[in-house]
Amino acid sequence: MRCPYCASRETKVVDKRDGDGVTRRRRRCSNCAARFTTYERPEVARLLIVKKDGRREEFSRSKLRSGIAKACTKRPVSAEAIERLLDEIEAELRRREGLEVPAEAVGELVMEKLRALDKVAYIRFASVYRNFADVSSFEEEVRKLLPATSG
Repeated sequence: MRCPYCASRETKVVDKRDGDGVTRRRRRCSNCAARFTTYERPEVARLLIVKKDGRREEFSRSKLRSGIAKACTKRPVSAEAIERLLDEIEAELRRREGLEVPAEAVGELVMEKLRALDKVAYIRFASVYRNFADVSSFEEEVRKLLPATSG
């Protein structure tokens, strides 16, 4: 493993942790003493996302991360929480039967997970995903988040 700071090949594993199909290694460079983390995931079968127009696109964790991160901008959601959310979503998609998943199922799953994590991030994601046409559709989505008032 090359050090990302000085490109030296002399690195040592300081700590190793296994969890949820991912091996996390904390490393130290023998040359510059910098510390960095590497993650190891087993290679699994390709997961294809079926778009609304019928096109198939390989599942992209980084694309999903980008969309979720945008929804969580300036919210009290840590990078670790986003990574956990991505892990949960990807694991759930892979547990489904078959290697093709409709894009709508991915979007709905992301909204479900975001709704539990942060309501504002959920609304932001939903507004883009559902392409709210007007204010009334936005209000309707917000109303679903509010607890029912008894009277």
